[in-house]
Amino acid sequence: MPRTYLITTSLLALLSCCAYAYADDEEVTPYRPSVSSPAQLPFPGQLELELGLLSTRQDGTRRDSLPYQLKLAFNPQWGVLIGGEAVVSSLDDQGNRERGLGDTTLVLKRAFLMNDDTAFGLEFGVKVPTAKNTIGSGKTDYSVNGIYSKDIGKLHIDANLNFTRLGLVDPGTASTQTGISTSASLAVTEKWGITAELSGTRRRGTDDTAQALAALTYSPSNKLTIDFGFAKGLNKASPDLSLFTGLVMPLAKLW
Repeated sequence: MPRTYLITTSLLALLSCCAYAYADDEEVTPYRPSVSSPAQLPFPGQLELELGLLSTRQDGTRRDSLPYQLKLAFNPQWGVLIGGEAVVSSLDDQGNRERGLGDTTLVLKRAFLMNDDTAFGLEFGVKVPTAKNTIGSGKTDYSVNGIYSKDIGKLHIDANLNFTRLGLVDPGTASTQTGISTSASLAVTEKWGITAELSGTRRRGTDDTAQALAALTYSPSNKLTIDFGFAKGLNKASPDLSLFTGLVMPLAKLW
């Protein structure tokens, strides 16, 4: 059995035990596995961890990483997110491999809760170039993301529209990129759910990207959600195929 699989399985088992040991009743608020973010924040004072495995292939290249995100709400309206890639392994079409830490993203989030079923959100983010230039861009990016979330029975819908000011651009291309995504999540049973999403980006001087995502989620308790699925590029500018798995769990109740 591959060593990577054994390490990953052991890590998931350890984190699962930690989640079960967490005593409070507040359930987790997953943001993964979709590109879209929900407008809602986690329970105030509950520090949540999202951790995953992601493998992406495009035009003979491959990129494997450990994406993570820490989420903390100060109250139901304001919170912060810290995320990035803990480990990146990138293989180009010439067989050259690069390994290292990925970039880090810091986000300030504001939620506007209209009622129990409807919410709007705003995210103000900055990507800090903590990765070496062969893995990341080496420049700082700034972004703003608008969110609309709606519950219709057991169906949850998130729609995102974002604008990113890129620090590194090629000559003849725009420095502002627009992204749009819409995801739908359905609770099939008490523990199992499905997620489907369409997303894409547009930037002047480059080809548009588009992808479709599908995932299964499993929640053995309200303190742990596990996901696994894939994303498929819908045009040549998008990654051919991405496979992912991950989990969401609380780390601590800070207040």
